[in-house]
This record gives sequence, C-alpha cells and structure tokens, in this order.
Amino acid sequence: MVVSSSEKATTNEQVTRKKGGLRTLPFIIANETFEKVASFGLLANMMLYLMNEYHLKITTGANVIFLWSALSNFTPIIGAFLSDSYLGRFRVIALGTIVSLLGMVVLLLTAVIPHARPPYCDIKHGEKCVAANLGQRLLLYTSFVLMSIGAGGIRPCSMAFGADQLDRPEKPENQRNLQIFFSWYYASTGVSIILAVTVIVYIQDNVGWAEGFGVPLGLMAFSTLMFLLGTSYFVKVKGNKNLFSGFAYAISAAWKNRHLSLPPNNFDANWYHHKGSKLVAPTEKLRFLNKACIKRDPSKDLSPEGEAKERWSVCTVRQVEELKALIKVIPIWSAGIYISAAIGQSFWLAEANQMKRHLTPHFEIPAGSFTVFTLLALTLWVALYDRVIVPLLLKRSPKQLHQPGLGYKLRMGIGLAISCLATAVAAIVEKKRREHALNGEIISAMWLVPQYSLVGLAEAFNAIGQIEFYYSQFPKSMSSIAVSLFTLGMCYGNLLGALIVKIVESCTENFNGEGVSWLPDNLNKGRLDQYYWLLTLFGFVNLLYYILCSWAYGPCENRQIWEEEEEEQEYVSKSKESYSFAA
Repeated sequence: MVVSSSEKATTNEQVTRKKGGLRTLPFIIANETFEKVASFGLLANMMLYLMNEYHLKITTGANVIFLWSALSNFTPIIGAFLSDSYLGRFRVIALGTIVSLLGMVVLLLTAVIPHARPPYCDIKHGEKCVAANLGQRLLLYTSFVLMSIGAGGIRPCSMAFGADQLDRPEKPENQRNLQIFFSWYYASTGVSIILAVTVIVYIQDNVGWAEGFGVPLGLMAFSTLMFLLGTSYFVKVKGNKNLFSGFAYAISAAWKNRHLSLPPNNFDANWYHHKGSKLVAPTEKLRFLNKACIKRDPSKDLSPEGEAKERWSVCTVRQVEELKALIKVIPIWSAGIYISAAIGQSFWLAEANQMKRHLTPHFEIPAGSFTVFTLLALTLWVALYDRVIVPLLLKRSPKQLHQPGLGYKLRMGIGLAISCLATAVAAIVEKKRREHALNGEIISAMWLVPQYSLVGLAEAFNAIGQIEFYYSQFPKSMSSIAVSLFTLGMCYGNLLGALIVKIVESCTENFNGEGVSWLPDNLNKGRLDQYYWLLTLFGFVNLLYYILCSWAYGPCENRQIWEEEEEEQEYVSKSKESYSFAA
C-alpha cells in the first residue's frame, strides 16, 4: 500500500487539531511566571538568610550563592539536551516543575523546623553565634540542588514548548499567534521578577522567613497544578535528535584523516556533501578540519544512495562548517564569562542592609529589593533601543537589515565597559559609606542606585548582544546551542566569582594586622572598596582581551548562506518522504 505524505499530513492534523493553540498559553505562562517569582524571590534575599539564620560568614554566603547560581545556569544545558534528544519538552518541564516544588518544600522546612538551623543569636550586637552543623547545612544545600535541577527542566524548554503549541506554518495567522505568545512571555517574565524582588522580599523582611518562603512555595504549587491541568491540551513533540552527534562525527573524521593532504578547494568533487546542498566546499578558516569531509574513495566511503557508510570517517561539508562556527565563537564567548562574576555581587545586599532605606517614616525598602533598579534600567534601555535608536539607524543605513542597529560585537564590548564602570562606582560608593560609618553616620541606600542601574545597562548591552551574536553566526539547527553557550558562560562566571572571593579572602586575611581580610562580616572593618577596584582592574583586562578576540574574529558572517542551505535541505527531505511503503 502506498501512502502519500499529503495523506499523512491530513491524518496528523486531524489527530492534533484539538491540541495546542492560544488556549494553552495560560498554563505555560503561569508555570514560567510563578517559577520565576519563586526562584528570584528566594535568591534576591538569600544572603541575609544565610548570614542571620545560618550564621555563615559573608564570604561563605557569597560563595554559596555563586555556586547555587552556577548550578542553576548549568542544569538548563542538560535539560535542553534531554528534551531535544530523548524525553521531549513536556516531560522535562513536568519533571523540572515537580523537582523545583520539592526543593522549595525542603527550604521551607529549614525555616519552620527550629532544629533545622542553628539557635538564634543577635549578630548585630556582637553575640557569639553557634555555627550550623553538617546535617543542617546538608538540608539547606539539598533544597538549593533540587531547585537548580528543577530550573534546568523549566527554563530551557518553556518558550520552545509554548511555540510548539502555536507553530502552524500552513495557517495565515501563525506568525501573529507566535508574536502574541512571545510578547506575553517576555512581559510576564519582567513582571514576575519585579514582583519577586519587591513583594516576596518585603514579606521575608517584615513578616518572617517561614511566610517569605511559604508564599513562593504556594505559587510554585499553583504553577505545577496549572501546568498539569493543561496536559490533555498540549502538543507534545518527542525528542528525536542529538545536537552534538554531528560535532563528534566531524572531530572523529578530522582526526582519522589527519595524515591526508588537502585537495584543491576549487574542485567540489573532492568534498562530501548531500545532493542539492549549497555548501559544496569548506571555507579556508580552520583548514585542518576540512580533512573530515574528504572523499578518499567514493566507492568505499559512500553507499549507492550517496550516504556515508561510516559517519565517524567522513562527514559532510555542512557538519564541518557547523563545527567551525562553534569553534570560532569560543574566544569571544570566553571574554563574556567574567561579567557574570563582576556584576553578580551578593555584597551589595550586605551594604544596603547597613544603609538608610526609609522612603517614609513608616516604610523601609527591603535591602533585596534594590535589584529592581537593575531590571528597570534594562527594560527602559531595551525599549528605547528597539523603538527609537534602531529605527533611526535604519533610516541612515537601510541596507543593513541583516544586523539592524548597533553591531552585535560593539554592543557586547559596550556592555563589558559599562560593567567596569559599575564596579568602579561601587568602589567609590563603598568608600563613602565606610568613611561615614566609621564616623557614626549612616548614608542613604539610594547611593547604590547608580551601580544597580549600570548593571542593568551592562546586561542589556552584553547579554542580549551575546545571544543575538550567537544566533546570527549559527544555522537554525544550532539555535539551542546559542542559548546553551550563554548559560554556560554564566555558569563559569559564577564559579569564577566564587574563586575570586576565596582568593581575595585568603590573600588579605591579615591586611591590617588584626586578622581581618578585605571581606569581613563587619564591612566597616574591611576594605570592600579595594575588592571592587580589583574587580574593575580585572574587568579592564578582560575588555582588552575581548577587543583582541573581536579583532581576530573579523566581520560577522551573513546567515543567508545557512538559511538557503536549510531551505534546500528541507525541500530535499520532503521530496524523499513524498511516498512511503507499508505492508
């Protein structure tokens, strides 16, 4: 029996037409929104919980948060791989949601059960506090690990899963539906984070830690319920591809063929490529990888249908070029690692906690809520850039539609420069705060607003520029790797931040002859400003390194050749599947 592809498509549409659509968006957006409120609401104020309730040193608390953030930025890479290759997005999100919920339950237990944390003591009045024992710390760290694992399931899959529900290329309203989803997705993300660093943090400071952890737990439970209620309405795309197998084939083939001489590049017959491909010869950059796609003996290397008999010995020109695209961005990617270490400072929270934060005699801004100035600066700049600056630049250079506005690499460099300015401003403000504190004066916490705002601008330039740069240099098939690279860079940045704190504490532990480091629990006895100047120096060196990497990279590639190649391959693939034979 012969079944045409059009008949298959009709059958599949009949099966799935009652699934997906705009009605699924409340379930998906609610899941993502409440997960963000819960996770960011817990992270924003966690430094004070570690210091006041677990009696951790300020440097130990900073390192715990750095490591928690690093793990939360690493697990999404594993989640993306599992969803694309094996489990599918629905299962990964569902598992991540449940694990996050368990993590928040464990964290709530640390605040509710008295024996789950050390006995209370008044740190501000110099009481000698009992340190947390091993069991208490393990319970706390278990909650962090569970929440990080949960984030690894939710964060990399939510947006793509929502797009799966709406992506109907054959329908005229498809593009508009996707735009509606993305707009609501980003709007809900921004609102959820602002709620997290204001409302949740206020509850933690003014009501109690149990209530402050209980509200995020309740929101996460509601998020889990909402997502599971939508199960019967979701389109569930199964995982069926390995993103990294092509890279492995190319590396293996290049190694096995390392002794071969490179043939002339102007003879397409020397290179292995699929029929109809526009990538018929490799580029001259990273030429040593070109040996992976050499056809030594077509009769032995290829089947009668033109497919490679042994993928580990010969691969296509496209696979080689995809690997090259990844390798070429690694130096620029490495220059973006440090910014996460520089601007992810938990010490700013400790500073704010020792400054005047009253807006009125009866209302005090929580120390953890100053992050809202970062979010506001980021949001305002993105709106100004997209709505004003880009249209103006397009009027002046209408031909640069492939890279509208400021260039990707230029924006990344500006972000790195602004991050240096942010740490320099932090050093100046901390010196002023410390001098006044030693004279018995307390300055306003509003002095911290400039450095928080500069961090928002740095993220707006560098983070968004990074992601857009990776997307522009990779084919669509590598889009998930673009996000993975960014989150992996944040992961390494958090680890680097923890390492810097540890080294600075060790190297300055007796700088004043009193056994006190630059980073003591009592900030007035240390030199936190010197630490910030050190971060500024490292940032300046990193900026010079980035400029060198950017120069070595050369001009950004035009993605058009990738898009043309993918369109051609999609056409060839559909032609092959026009008819199938069934028993």
